[in-house]
Amino acid sequence: MTSSLTSGSAEGSRDVADLSDELNRLERSIYGLRRAAPDMSAHTVLSRRQKLFGLGLLILSMGSLVVSPFATLRVTIGLLTAGYTASLIYRLLLVNRGLRGKHLVRVSKEDALSLTDDELPIYSVLVPAYKEPEVIAKVISSLTALNYPAAKLDIRLLLEADDDETLTAARASLTAGAPITIVLVPPGEPRTKPKACNYGLQGATGEFVTIFDAEDRPEPLQLRRAVVALRRLGNNVACVQARLGYFNARQNVITKWFTVEYANWFGLLLPGLVAVSAPVPLGGTSNHFRADLLRELGAWDPYNVTEDADLGIRLARLGYSVGVLDSLTEEEANSDFVNWVKQRSRWYKGYLQTWLVHMRHPITVHRELGWRGALGLHLFIAGTPLTTFLNPVFWTLCLVWFVQQPYWITRLFPAGVFYLAFACFALGNAAIIYANLLTTRVMREPGLVGAALIVPLYWVMMSVAAAKAVFQLIWMPSYWEKTAHGLHVDLPAPVVRTTRNPA
Repeated sequence: MTSSLTSGSAEGSRDVADLSDELNRLERSIYGLRRAAPDMSAHTVLSRRQKLFGLGLLILSMGSLVVSPFATLRVTIGLLTAGYTASLIYRLLLVNRGLRGKHLVRVSKEDALSLTDDELPIYSVLVPAYKEPEVIAKVISSLTALNYPAAKLDIRLLLEADDDETLTAARASLTAGAPITIVLVPPGEPRTKPKACNYGLQGATGEFVTIFDAEDRPEPLQLRRAVVALRRLGNNVACVQARLGYFNARQNVITKWFTVEYANWFGLLLPGLVAVSAPVPLGGTSNHFRADLLRELGAWDPYNVTEDADLGIRLARLGYSVGVLDSLTEEEANSDFVNWVKQRSRWYKGYLQTWLVHMRHPITVHRELGWRGALGLHLFIAGTPLTTFLNPVFWTLCLVWFVQQPYWITRLFPAGVFYLAFACFALGNAAIIYANLLTTRVMREPGLVGAALIVPLYWVMMSVAAAKAVFQLIWMPSYWEKTAHGLHVDLPAPVVRTTRNPA
C-alpha cells in the first residue's frame, strides 16, 4: 500500500509505524462492526438459522405444490395480497401523518446565527468520493461556503488511494487555508462508501459529524441548524437527518419523477415514521450524528450497501431517536435510465440486506423495537423493495384477466382476496398518484404535476431495479455499483420550500 494521510499537496516518506497505523485503521474500517457485533453485520446475506429456515420453507412449498398446487398458489396469492395491502395502507398513513408538519425539526435562521464562534463545537464533515473528478471541485466550493467558523471545521475528503484522477482534481481545487484535509483510503474490499467513512471517522476530531456526497450542495446554515437541533432535542436523539432535494429537477421526466419522490420521502414519509415511533432509514448524506455515540455503535457496516438505513434501524433498536431537520441539501438527480437503475437497485438491495440482518433474531428485534417499530421494519424497510418487485406479477395477472378472463385466475383469487386485490389496484394506485400530486402542491411546484400524473411509468422503472436488486442480493450482495455524476444540464432549479400542511 502506498497511500498516505495528506493535507493539500504535501507528501513525504513514511516510517514503519505510519504504515502499521494505516493498516490498523483499514482493518478496523472493514472488520470493526463484524467482530464487535457479528449478527449486526451484512458480511453474509443469511445466517445459518435463516438458511435452514429458508430451506425448510422451500421444501414445504415444493411439497405442497406437488400435493395440491392450486391450494398452495391460492394461499400464496392471499398472503402476498394481504402483505401488499398492509404496506400500501401503512405508506398512506405515513403521508397523512407527515402532512401535519409536526415532526420536522425547525431551527430559525436567527437561532442558527445566534451561536458565537466560541459556542460552536468542532464539526467533522466526511465527504467520500470515488471516480468523481468532474464534480469534486463543486463540492469543495459548496463546503467552503458553509456558514461555520473555519477554525471549528474538520472537513475530510475521503478519496481512494488509487483514484488518481479525483485526487489530482481535488488537490487542484483546494485553496490555501481551507479547513479541508485529503484522506487517502487504502484499497481493499469491500470497496464501499461505508468503509471509507469508517476510515475517515477514526481521525475525525468533531463533537458532531456529518456526511456529504460528492455532488451535494448543502444549505450554508445546515451545520449551525444541526448543532442547535441536537442540543435542543437532548441526548436521546442520536441524529438529525436533513431533507434532500435536487438542483436539476426539470432536466427530463426521470429527474421530475425523482424530485417528486424525494420530496415525498423526506418531507412526508420520514416525518411520518417519526410520528408513529418507527425506525427512520437514514439517507446517505446530510445525516448529523453525535460523534461519540456513532463510534460506540460501531459506525457503519462496510458490507451493507445502504449503510445509512441500517444505522437508523440499529439506533432504534438501542432506544435512540432520529429527527428530520428542516434544512435542504441539493443533489444531482439521475437523468439517465441505466444510471438510475444502478442507483435504485443498490438502494433496494440494501433495504433487503438490512431487513435480513435485523431478522436474524426476530424475537429480540421485536422486543427492542416494539410493535410500532416492528411494523415499520416489515412494512416499510422490507415492504418498499418487495412490493416493487411483486408489482409486475400482479400487473401481468391483471392484464391476462382483462384480456382473456381465464378460469385458472378465478381459482387463484377467491372472493375475499379478489376484492382486496382490486381495491389495491383501483383505490391504492389512485391514492398513490394523489399523494404525488399532493407532494407537488406542498412543494409549490405546479410544473411537476404532469410527471406526477404519469408516475405509473416510473413504477415500471422501479420494478426493473427491484428485480436487479434481488439478483444481486443472491450473487453480489456487497457489490457497490458506482453511480456516475456530472450528467446534469444547468437549467433553472426549482425552489423546494419547507414542507407544510397545505390546508
